[in-house]
Amino acid sequence: MLNGMNTRSVAVIAALICAAAIGCDATSGPTPAGTVPSLPGSTTSSPSATATTSQTDKQVDFSRLLLQPADLSDAEDTFTEQSSTPSGPDGMPGASALFVNQDDTRAISDTIVIYPDADTAANTLKAALPTIDSTVTGATTRPAPVGSNGTMAVGMSPDGSKATTLLLFTEGPALVRLEFQSAPGDVTTDQFVLNVGKMQQIALRTGLN
Repeated sequence: MLNGMNTRSVAVIAALICAAAIGCDATSGPTPAGTVPSLPGSTTSSPSATATTSQTDKQVDFSRLLLQPADLSDAEDTFTEQSSTPSGPDGMPGASALFVNQDDTRAISDTIVIYPDADTAANTLKAALPTIDSTVTGATTRPAPVGSNGTMAVGMSPDGSKATTLLLFTEGPALVRLEFQSAPGDVTTDQFVLNVGKMQQIALRTGLN
C-alpha cells in the first residue's frame, strides 16, 4: 500500500480498472452500459489541500479537454459521442465521454480526473494496476510511450464477448483512462491506441497550462 492512502482510497482506486464503461450484446456490438468508467478519488495525505483544490477545480469545465469525435474518426470509422459526464467520480474534478462508431461495433471511453498534484495522480495510477485483470483478462501490462507512467493492456473483457485494450497515463495532475472495445478478433491496433492517447495528452498539456 502506498504511503498516505486510507482504506476508502484503496477501495475507490479499484474503480479505475474494474468499472466497465461499455456493454455489448450479440446483435449490436458495443453499447454504453449507462456510464463511462469511473476513476478513483484523491489519495493525497493532506485532506485540507484536497478540499481546497476540489472546490476550486469544480468550477472549471474540464470537458473541454476531452477528445472530440473528429479526433477519433478515420477512413474506416466515424465516431459520435454517445454520452458524457462533466465531472469526475465522487465529485472529483474531471470529465468523461463515451464514443461509438457508425456500426456500433467499436467503442472508446475517455475519462480524465484532475488531482491536486502530479505525484497524487501517478501514485493513484500505480496503485490501480494490480486490479487491471478485472477489466482486461488474459493480458500482460506493458509500458506505453504516452505521457508519464503510460501503461497498456490488451486482452478480452471478463465475459469473453469483446476485445479490450486499456491505456492509462498521467499528464501533470491529470490521470487518463482510455478503453477501447470491439468484437473478438477485431482488436484495436496498438498504433491507433497510442495515437489517441497522444492526442489526449497534448490536449491536457495545452489546456491545463
